[in-house]
Amino acid sequence: MQTITLGEIYYNDAIGAYEARVDVQRDQGTYRYPCLFKGPRGLERDQVQMGLVRQALGMSDTFWHKPAPEILTTFVSGPVPQA
Repeated sequence: MQTITLGEIYYNDAIGAYEARVDVQRDQGTYRYPCLFKGPRGLERDQVQMGLVRQALGMSDTFWHKPAPEILTTFVSGPVPQA
């Protein structure tokens, strides 16, 4: 079982990307990943969160074969920055 927690999401105008820390908690411990998701301001919250989580899981040395909705068990996040 794993729990995925997103820190506060920021929009970086200089690079045109959303940034957040993503924590992946597993039986072995908690793994923290600094992630970014490129896209324009005003994207849907779910789209931004999924992009950040996918990057974190891609950075992990543990490969997961489950579809994204099944692995996302917990989100702790503030609002997605808007224009």
